[in-house]
Amino acid sequence: MLIERKRYIEELRAFRDKKVIKVITGVRRCGKSTLLESFMEMLLGEGGHNVIYLNFEDYDNIRLCDPDALYAYIKERLKEDRMNYIFLDEIQLVGNFARVVDGLFIKKNTDLYITGSNAYMLSGEIATMLSGRYVEISMLPLSFAEFLSARGGETTKRFGEYLEFGSMPYVLEFEGKKKETDIYLDSLYNTVILKDVMTRNTITDPMMLESVTRFIFDNVGNLVSPKKIADSMTSAGRKIDTKTVEKYLAALTRSFIVYRLGRYDIKGKQYLKTLDKYYAVDMGIRRALLGKSATANLGSALENIVCLELMRRGYKVFVGKVDSSEVDFVALCDDGIRYFQVSASVRDETTLSRELAPFSKIRDDYPKFLLTLDPDPAADYDGISRLNLLDWLLASDTTEKCG
Repeated sequence: MLIERKRYIEELRAFRDKKVIKVITGVRRCGKSTLLESFMEMLLGEGGHNVIYLNFEDYDNIRLCDPDALYAYIKERLKEDRMNYIFLDEIQLVGNFARVVDGLFIKKNTDLYITGSNAYMLSGEIATMLSGRYVEISMLPLSFAEFLSARGGETTKRFGEYLEFGSMPYVLEFEGKKKETDIYLDSLYNTVILKDVMTRNTITDPMMLESVTRFIFDNVGNLVSPKKIADSMTSAGRKIDTKTVEKYLAALTRSFIVYRLGRYDIKGKQYLKTLDKYYAVDMGIRRALLGKSATANLGSALENIVCLELMRRGYKVFVGKVDSSEVDFVALCDDGIRYFQVSASVRDETTLSRELAPFSKIRDDYPKFLLTLDPDPAADYDGISRLNLLDWLLASDTTEKCG
């Protein structure tokens, strides 16, 4: 099932023919290859272009994982009389790929697009070599709007599936069939852990890595630190030191399996260095590891979905601190700030008061939103907008987006 990822297509169009390398990053199987295919179809439909595409997960291209062989292969196929669009999928599998990309970049009439499933491809020496020459397009799995558009049906029912089965594009092929979907998600989790975490980060203890991953998935929305994780796991009989936890967390974030949110002091307008929150890239993968306990805390799951949606919409997202209170999300954009609280329901007056309280301590006039699943009309509490979460997820109003 081909799902048009309009936001990402628009970003590629915006940078088309600009002298920058388009680097598309994201967790394995989130739709990067399909995005390239859609964009290439558009180019081929125009005619007159030279399109070169290579997927390095295809065994037919294994010899081209050698940088010299790859460079020679592409150079031989370049045309001087037209634009050469070069698509290199899962480029991190090519040794010393940055030199190849840099060598192609400086040639006339070339427009480069590369994808990767590990943030290592843009770290350290590689980032220095390509500095100022690339733009990163961070890709996430399907938004609820994309999921609903592709799946069809009643909104609330489909949101239940979205919570349970997650947002990886291929889950749509199973049409809500739990057994088949679960087998796929379990296989996907194991593939990502094996290929993008263990292999690329020289991790030799899969059970310990899974324990750390389980802890993070089980503590979505909670403030944690490597020391807190190490102490908790050691107390539970899984002895691990803080440095090892730090290594595993770095590997999980580099592979886009989890996203780390730092804290932002709203009154002091500064970033805090202690304690972070982690969110899973996909609710289905999270459930594949945690089982039934993944749905035990609906509030945390909703918070996770809102976090990813804010990132999709282009915000820089942080956890907010205001005095001793916490705001679920501070979303920063060029045009200012938005504040978000997320709760399954606020029909209970005590819960409503608790969710509104942190907002009352914020002295600026930036928009403040309380998102819930309550099927009630939108409301306003002294400038704080309470919205239905599903309506917000499906909103197309440009004021809901950054940029």
